Amino acid sequence: MRRRGARTMTAAAALARHELRLLASLLLWAGRRRHGVAGGRAFGYARGQGAMAFGLLFVCAVETVGVSVLLRDWPAAHHVLLVLDLYTLLVVLGLHAATVIHPHVLRGDTLRVRHGGHLDLRIPLDRITAVRREARWSHPPAEGALDVTVGGQTSIAVELAEPVTHVSLLGRRRPVGTVRFHADDADGLVAALRRA
Repeated sequence: MRRRGARTMTAAAALARHELRLLASLLLWAGRRRHGVAGGRAFGYARGQGAMAFGLLFVCAVETVGVSVLLRDWPAAHHVLLVLDLYTLLVVLGLHAATVIHPHVLRGDTLRVRHGGHLDLRIPLDRITAVRREARWSHPPAEGALDVTVGGQTSIAVELAEPVTHVSLLGRRRPVGTVRFHADDADGLVAALRRA
């Protein structure tokens, strides 16, 4: 029983850290800054999901207004749901901001594959045996593979001679030998990796 409580506390702490990173991402995004790209070449991936993120933001805003109108005669419920709805808008905007300010980075002898504030996988270039442009849509994850999808797609596949350790948002570790991810300039990233 004590282990289950400790795991719950660890998961809650991980989620709280993730939400704080989302809020920090909003500040960096507002300042038009990116995180962790100094001295490297950045490759974005957020363009493919921007329209979907702003569409979801619009739907959430319409829902916020609708609920406010429906609950105007019940002030207590109205205030509680208004706070929750506004926080939801902030989180949705933060998720998009996190993908913009955390691009993939090719620096020195390392490729950093990132996704928002919750994935930062460092791959040493000397472990890469093959890199190819591979457009795939919503495929089931294979054993030993990590699929970092954007809008349900990946555009690059990297195969490794020796696995790297992927750490999930809640701290689970697993070795991965193939990493599939998306980049807006997939051809440019593949070419840069082959040159490196």
